[in-house]
Amino acid sequence: MQSAIEIISAAVEHALGAPALLRPCADPQFGDYQANGVMAIAKQTKQNPRALAEKIATQLQLADVCEPPTVAGAGFINFKLRREFVAAQVTDAARDPRHGVPSASKLKIVVIDFSSPNVAKPMHVGHIRSTILGDCLARVLKFLGHRVVTDNHIGDWGTQFGMLIIGWKKHRDDAALQRDAITELERLYKFVNNQCELHPALREDVKAELVKLQQGDAENHAIWQQIIDLSKHEFDRTYARLGVSFDHTFGESFYNPMLAGVVADLRAHDIAIESDDAICIFVEGSKAPLIIQKADGAFLYGTTDLATLKYRLDKWHPDEIVYVTDARQQLHFKQVFAAAAKWLPKVPDLRHVWFGSILGEDGKPLKTRSGENVKLGELLDEAEERALAVVTEKNPDLPEQIRNTIARVVGIGAVKYADLSQNRTTDYVFSWAKMLAMNGNTAPYMQYAYVRVQSIFRKAGVATLDGPIALEHPTELDLAKHILRFTETLQAVADDDKPNWLTAYLYDLAGKFSAFYDNCPVIQSAEPTRSSRLQLCRLTADIMKRGLNLLGIETIEQM
Repeated sequence: MQSAIEIISAAVEHALGAPALLRPCADPQFGDYQANGVMAIAKQTKQNPRALAEKIATQLQLADVCEPPTVAGAGFINFKLRREFVAAQVTDAARDPRHGVPSASKLKIVVIDFSSPNVAKPMHVGHIRSTILGDCLARVLKFLGHRVVTDNHIGDWGTQFGMLIIGWKKHRDDAALQRDAITELERLYKFVNNQCELHPALREDVKAELVKLQQGDAENHAIWQQIIDLSKHEFDRTYARLGVSFDHTFGESFYNPMLAGVVADLRAHDIAIESDDAICIFVEGSKAPLIIQKADGAFLYGTTDLATLKYRLDKWHPDEIVYVTDARQQLHFKQVFAAAAKWLPKVPDLRHVWFGSILGEDGKPLKTRSGENVKLGELLDEAEERALAVVTEKNPDLPEQIRNTIARVVGIGAVKYADLSQNRTTDYVFSWAKMLAMNGNTAPYMQYAYVRVQSIFRKAGVATLDGPIALEHPTELDLAKHILRFTETLQAVADDDKPNWLTAYLYDLAGKFSAFYDNCPVIQSAEPTRSSRLQLCRLTADIMKRGLNLLGIETIEQM
């Protein structure tokens, strides 16, 4: 179905001959939507913006959608939706499995690169933002109808493997490897690295093992593959807990055979040149060049990223490629994108979706007391343990299995929601008390709000509902209007790469539902009001569940 914002925008654009720039009104007393496009046209054509706005307003044929448009300020056109239009739209949404959300008018192929842990190292708290942000964006874009390709670009190649191979051959503890592979691999790396500090001559042995691996030595390649397999197994356990999956996991090693050809091609096209014995790409506006090959012949991250980009273009022909990493890599990706624009004949929309840091209560990056990164698995364990304590305190009579299920859903959901509800470009302070709170903009509050709405149907004892939705009370109308903004909210998430638009929408939805439920009897009402309000309740619950699912957060029927 065509949304209000689409109908109004089309009408204004037809009359104005330019984009309407329609936005929700900041203050509802002025209306529901405001067109801001008049002033730009007035400036271009040297007209009085208010006079032009009044002229456009009189030309609009929107009587079946909204009240007569009004003009405010220097030339804003305000629109207030008609109750009958909202009722018809929300009735249609209640019949639609997609809740009135259409597929995008222009479908795209989007590659999303996210998570990207390093092999032989535990995933830590820093990986949570990339992992759940990338997963959320993939979910939203898929729901809007786009073809999404998710790729986990893991770090599975490089100098560290010389140390890991020596550690594996000489210092491996098989029992420890059996208990906790990643911890043992991390121990081996740290041990050999420390030995290299004490005995510098050992570095030559490390380099020799690395060269053997790079030249295809069977034994070293087999060890490398075992390390990869063990690491992926541990990664997959964490991803399963988070409900995250990938279409592909092409690590750095996949592109290694392509790197020499990439450098040769860049040099052949005079895009890369030799400077101080290294091969570099100089990018306008950047003081330092993008180095793609060191003097000793070694390739770098930029080389791999350019090879990866070319492979993705050849393989999937994407319209967009999104890289989800922390803010520290902004310069790197600016250089890679600029280099790609010089090198490749047709480059899609390349976006670096960067994010800030997770801070401890001291305002510094979150660490353990010993100063190490907080392991992601341990963080999720603690989330479930804390949630279980809360569930047990509130509902001690629930069977243990049910309490454990609730704790898992609430605990993992709380960690995700706390992160996704932040503006991704800012740092935020990690607080167990805030994220597990049953009030405020938190996952437990939203999950409980869903449970509360669902309980209405158990009390009502109805399975099927039909008939039009009537909006008799102001809080009904307010709730219905907010429901209809689900489409534009999801589009805002897709346009800005910011899931906090969705968390804010869901939090407001819960608040508007509470106001409706406090003012409008549902089960006690006579027909047809009872069925109408029950449909509004069901649609609210459906959108809550859908919205949380798009955030990667589960819902439950009991808390």
